Amino acid sequence: MNKLNLITFASELNKQGSIRASHQELFTTLEKEYVVNIIDPKQLDTLQTDDLQLVFISSGGVEFSFKSHYEQLPKPLFLLTDGLQNSLAASLEINTWARQQGAPCHIIHGNSETILKEIGDYQKLYHYKHLLQSKRVGVMGTPSAWLIASGVNYLEAKNRWGVEFMDIALDDINHEYAKITDQEVEKDADNFTQQACSCKEPNREDIIKAYRLYKAIRNVCVLHQLDAITIQCFGLIPTTGTTGCLALALLNDEGIIAGCEGDLQTLFTLMAVKAITGQTGFMCNPSQIDSSTNTMLLAHCTIGLKQTTNYTIRTHFESESGVAIQGTLPAGEFTLVKCGGSKLDEYFVSSAKLIENTNFNNVCRTQVRLQLHESTSYFLNNPIGNHHVLIHGNYADQINRFFQENKLTRIR
Repeated sequence: MNKLNLITFASELNKQGSIRASHQELFTTLEKEYVVNIIDPKQLDTLQTDDLQLVFISSGGVEFSFKSHYEQLPKPLFLLTDGLQNSLAASLEINTWARQQGAPCHIIHGNSETILKEIGDYQKLYHYKHLLQSKRVGVMGTPSAWLIASGVNYLEAKNRWGVEFMDIALDDINHEYAKITDQEVEKDADNFTQQACSCKEPNREDIIKAYRLYKAIRNVCVLHQLDAITIQCFGLIPTTGTTGCLALALLNDEGIIAGCEGDLQTLFTLMAVKAITGQTGFMCNPSQIDSSTNTMLLAHCTIGLKQTTNYTIRTHFESESGVAIQGTLPAGEFTLVKCGGSKLDEYFVSSAKLIENTNFNNVCRTQVRLQLHESTSYFLNNPIGNHHVLIHGNYADQINRFFQENKLTRIR
């Protein structure tokens, strides 16, 4: 059974037994699904964050006590009340005050079925945010010069999401790359080639170089215990003679979330999407938009191989060097999403339908045309930067609720 810690606000210093006795029906309901612990607000510092925590308003007269402990309470706020001992009235007052502070706040109240369902929904939101907390993100190099609106305030991001960003010099990767021999990677490189539909521009030497770079970046990830990385890709080409496209594809397949060009906002989007949906995202550029049909073309030179139904080995589009992935995405519903702002406090999301995989010569290698369910005018009038994240499946409602509950502004 899952553990449920009830951070309990009561009008008197009641013993656990008296609180349980006063709310016997509620505890009987909860204990069908959870091992329930009553927690005094003074014990908040001792709680393990991986345990589910919920605020329980057990009586009236607790408003000031709640206000005193507000900063320490888990956010978003969900207040459990059965209505006994004026607890619903107190919850209404607390809810109003919390919203005046700008915090989303919800009251869980009703019959047994309703309470268990709403706690289950809250548990998912709590779990998603917990998955993001304490993640270590490596910023390898600096953001690419053209990403003038995609930076993140490290301190604000840590305070809001618990994510830790750390700067890592590209020289660390170059040092690892120099230590890795062709012989160490040639078997993996040959397997990768054999599993492709075809290999167009790169030769075996190109693929071995790309695999050496993958191993080098992975070694740095292990050394620093990184959960996610973003790389100044173009800065590696002069020193390694290859591109990072294949490395990022393989790292994403392994579960190390990896993004291009030092774009921290899109990297966080990839992390959030993974936490909420379990899906690995395709970081892509909007390349063409047709507002009359609400369709758009998205493209980039790297995508996780596991996200594709098949792939072709290509060169990187802009530099015409290295190794890139031209992947075919499966048919069906997709979700396009972006979380942005220097404080990571705004977002866009839309469900979409795949129209076709395309093969144009004048855009990046993996290409898909989508029809969005939200208006494409967002991209032309109020976009959150360039890169967006595409995932297979319709998760728009799930993503929207998570970001709304965490006080992000939806941009349309």
